[in-house]
Amino acid sequence: QVQVVESGGGLVQAGGSLRLSCKISGTTFSTNVIVWYRQPPGKQREWIAQINGGGSTYYTDSAKGRFTSSRDNAKNTVYLQMNSLKPEDTAVYYCQVQIGGQDYWGQGTQVTVSS
Repeated sequence: QVQVVESGGGLVQAGGSLRLSCKISGTTFSTNVIVWYRQPPGKQREWIAQINGGGSTYYTDSAKGRFTSSRDNAKNTVYLQMNSLKPEDTAVYYCQVQIGGQDYWGQGTQVTVSS
């Protein structure tokens, strides 16, 4: 059974940093593409970053230069290091993995950036 669990969110001042974690169990983790999304208050969920099995990463323009995704296959965990946070980064952050044509999501972790 695939399980996805995010953690690491919290309240931070503008300009601060947070590192989110996404632990995935029940799959051959090292080959999975893991995608980070976020959902700001009152808005739709949006794609922000992706890390492939080989470690290649892709970011939305708003995340480039500030966010970095990495993975530790030994720990079945993907990370999202977020620096220079802005109030507009306030959102619930999710990670997602697709396995066998099915999408699996975590419960999300709240990130709040105060001005």
